[in-house]
Amino acid sequence: MAKPTPLSGFPEWLPAQRIVEQQILRIIQDTFELHGFGGIETRAVEPLDQLLRKGETSKEVYVLSRLQAGESDEQSKDKQLGLHFDLTVPFARYVLENAGHLSFPFKRYQIQKVWRGERPQDGRFREFYQADIDVVGAGELPFHFEVELPLVMAEAFARLKALGVPEFKILVNNRKVAEGFYRGLGLDDIEGVLRNIDKLDKIGPENVAKLLIDEVGATAEQAQLCLDLAGICGTDESVISRVRELTSAHGIEHELLEVGLTELGTLLASAAVRAPGTIEANLKIARGLDYYTGSVYESVLVGHEDLGSICSGGRYDELASDGKNTYPGVGLSIGVSRLVSRLLSKGIVTASRSVPTAVLVAVLDEEHRAASDAIAAQLRARGIPTDVAPTAAKFGKQIKFADRRGIPFVWFPAGVNQNGEEIAHQVKDIRSGEQVDGDPAVWMPTNSADLAPLVGSAI
Repeated sequence: MAKPTPLSGFPEWLPAQRIVEQQILRIIQDTFELHGFGGIETRAVEPLDQLLRKGETSKEVYVLSRLQAGESDEQSKDKQLGLHFDLTVPFARYVLENAGHLSFPFKRYQIQKVWRGERPQDGRFREFYQADIDVVGAGELPFHFEVELPLVMAEAFARLKALGVPEFKILVNNRKVAEGFYRGLGLDDIEGVLRNIDKLDKIGPENVAKLLIDEVGATAEQAQLCLDLAGICGTDESVISRVRELTSAHGIEHELLEVGLTELGTLLASAAVRAPGTIEANLKIARGLDYYTGSVYESVLVGHEDLGSICSGGRYDELASDGKNTYPGVGLSIGVSRLVSRLLSKGIVTASRSVPTAVLVAVLDEEHRAASDAIAAQLRARGIPTDVAPTAAKFGKQIKFADRRGIPFVWFPAGVNQNGEEIAHQVKDIRSGEQVDGDPAVWMPTNSADLAPLVGSAI
């Protein structure tokens, strides 16, 4: 068989790297559960027409088909299936199908892989983990959830800092501020304006202004005012005052603008108390997807802004609707694989060993392997991750095997050793060389951290 060619965009971590990813996933999940979110999992595929409701995503969807499909199996276009490219669209469908069994407001978290057929690059993959939280209401959803969710994410990232994950900022805006401002200017193609403002970091203000004039029909003055609004940012309620000064100077008024400013000010005031310096209003955050209706969020790692947003989302009022009932919601999603890839590639976070095994039980000879297996069973019964040596090689080679895998302890069974000497059970810490008597019924590592790999930046 020829040497396989790697597929770009489909990450496969080595064991020590996977330990880092798993620890990050555990911290995120634990934080979500602490705040009352319940876990769900949805299927990997959705009807293609449902996936394409989200906007400019058709080129990214992987379509599912059978290689040997016959005429009777062929799907019409409206019944084609695609792999989900995020967890929001599947969640909306899940809510509609299970509404009669759910209690609202429904708080869920979901940690699964998703697939996007985009060009792989640093931090961007074709297969990757996302970790989502959403709150969905039946008919209505109070604004305070738009404050709660970014604060939950702020707590998750604060807990990740213990592993060495860098500082981060959550950038927030409110679609009502943007839409009210644009309508007050006399612009009607709100989606077009938002879509182009969302390109500011990629193509710069001059090119965005040109697009607003050419594609949206804005005048040069209107385009500049859109850019002026997008340039306002800050971590306190002075942001609201600056927007009011801008609108007052140019006679811009709209009811939606006032509602949005009130909501944004409330979010900033709560963040200043519960997560000071972490949440920043940034009025260029537009989120180019067309279903957001209120608060929108993007997050960046401080010092790694080139990576782009690692956590994003917003308020949506009409994504989940069956024509009779509407289920508004607000959600945020962490791009876990994007975050992990940066932490690993820059050596920011590492694991102390590549396996969870704490003890390797040596084997005297193959006739006595059952005795080693029995010792391992006793240790495992008390929660100590344990393996048994694969061969009854000389003890020196068994120790080297443990060392290569990063296993800190080697257990030598009682009996006659390979030199013909009577020995009691003994445990060797191969890092320090210390060797002591041990009883498999009671022995524990002196340092409880030796029971599992350590994950952090100073290992």
